[in-house]
Amino acid sequence: MNGKLLLIEDDQDLGQEVKNYLNAVGFTTKLVPSAFGATESCKEEEFDLLIVDVQLPGMDGFELIEVVRKIRPTTAFLFLTARNQRQSRLRGLKLGAADYITKPFDAEELVWRIHNILKRNNGEIVHQKLGFGDVMLDCNTMRLTIGKQKEYKLTTREFELWKFLLAQENKVLKRSDILLHIWGKDDYFLGRSLDVFISRIRKILRFSGNVELETVFKVGFIMKEKK
Repeated sequence: MNGKLLLIEDDQDLGQEVKNYLNAVGFTTKLVPSAFGATESCKEEEFDLLIVDVQLPGMDGFELIEVVRKIRPTTAFLFLTARNQRQSRLRGLKLGAADYITKPFDAEELVWRIHNILKRNNGEIVHQKLGFGDVMLDCNTMRLTIGKQKEYKLTTREFELWKFLLAQENKVLKRSDILLHIWGKDDYFLGRSLDVFISRIRKILRFSGNVELETVFKVGFIMKEKK
């Protein structure tokens, strides 16, 4: 999943946990603990979505959005809060919130709500497919087809990796770039996880008549036509 997010959460432990999870599934997430930090960030850069805690010190999330709208009037936002009162929810929705999620929440549900918001905002084609040679990836069903017979149902992480590789066929991709795009960071342990996924991809590509994933020594990988 792709998208640049700004998470405004004053609970640093919760904020860091949510940030790590969002980055792990493919988002690029910046965490700030205050309304001031959020407004400064919005002045400096654009975000696809703001995830705003309502109960912030100094200025609550509703007031923050009114300020941010003067800086980035078209930026989408959702509220993440412990409040569950009707009036609070109505105020958030009247401000134009794309969603309103109460704590405690399920992290996977949050991810898919974010994904759906970004998909709507970007006008994403629901039945998008990526193909290279006899390899076809259905981005709607997360199914991979090799030739006319072999079909695989992918996990979310497998899907994101296949999508990244197929979208940039015949291009050398650095290991560090792959790790940052798929997992949100580059470290030794995630590198070992990447090796496992690469091994699985190669096993699947044995059934392809014209596509292979080649290792570029000390650099990364390239999805290319078989010689």
